[in-house]
Amino acid sequence: MKRLRIHRRLIAIPTAIMMLFMVLPYGAAQAAMISTEQATQAPAASRSGPEARAYVMGILTRADVQAEMRTLGVDPEEAIVRVDAMSDAEVQQVAGRIDSSPAGAGHGLILGIVGAVVLVFLILLLTDILCLTSVFPFTKCSVQGKSK
Repeated sequence: MKRLRIHRRLIAIPTAIMMLFMVLPYGAAQAAMISTEQATQAPAASRSGPEARAYVMGILTRADVQAEMRTLGVDPEEAIVRVDAMSDAEVQQVAGRIDSSPAGAGHGLILGIVGAVVLVFLILLLTDILCLTSVFPFTKCSVQGKSK
């Protein structure tokens, strides 16, 4: 029985360390001081007024974007009318936000949490099958001569 406890620790400690490294963020954040003028200054637009308006309209007329807008309860035709009513500066700002926003943002955290839960489940299932733990009642011990 003492040998089994030693083996459990030999498996549990490296597994816990690996799980900790998987959960920790990878990159270090960098920060620097900026002046008030830089903070209040609007970012330089890469498109002129008519180009930015055509870009935003092109995105609003895509079928997948219109389907998502309907799902969210927004009328696509009303959105197009509102973009027509915007000034060039406002349309450039919207185009800049579209360009700077990452595709699929916000799903990484959810996928990371789901992945971590699945990993923990698989590790516990494996340790149950190897008779190192007794977490799940539906598993059977696969080691000869041992039973739960």
